[in-house]
Amino acid sequence: MLYLRNLVYHPTACPTAILKSINLNLAPQQLGLIIGPSGSGKSTLLEILSGLAEPTSGSVFWREQELIAEQLQQLAGLVFQFPERHFCGGTILEELRLGHPELGSERVKHALSEVGLEHLSLDTSPHALSGGQQRRLAFAVQLIRQPHLLLLDEPTAGLDWSMRRQLVNLLAKLKKDWTLLVVTHDAGDLLAIADCCWMINHGELRSVDPKALETKVKEPQAAA
Repeated sequence: MLYLRNLVYHPTACPTAILKSINLNLAPQQLGLIIGPSGSGKSTLLEILSGLAEPTSGSVFWREQELIAEQLQQLAGLVFQFPERHFCGGTILEELRLGHPELGSERVKHALSEVGLEHLSLDTSPHALSGGQQRRLAFAVQLIRQPHLLLLDEPTAGLDWSMRRQLVNLLAKLKKDWTLLVVTHDAGDLLAIADCCWMINHGELRSVDPKALETKVKEPQAAA
């Protein structure tokens, strides 16, 4: 279980806090969805949860244990927006083994199988993959680390309708074994697979019902 308690992020250079007393509970094997516009603080929250930034005050707990940044780096795997822009390996195998040269072939195959890429040659260049396949490979890069919590920043950004649908189906599959926290400005089809949902604006977080929000999103389409 992930717990955030009164989390505040207020850099000294900023006149107001970027995150204001954030409270959140996310159970294991659930997908939590945080929706908010650009500049609302959602990406900053993921950076804190992945151990890349430290909160000004407040606490992050996992299974009743309070964690510091170094521990969060081990707990969570963060997939950035447009992660394919950061690929460094010349092949799929090299990309998966970056920082983990000791990884055996079975663990590599399992990670690729988890994201539906087991049919690809390990000698394929990541940059030769389709947009959807590149996004899946970015997930595999994190899953191979076996984190307890998978953090996704705008996972459907830049994908066409078909690839978005495939990615949503993949996330629905992954949450059977992993705990996922997704941030986005456009919830779209993600609402259908969310177990819990929050809206964030100006650093303030409030809980909403994903099913009610999904109905509201569909109403204009039905009227059209």
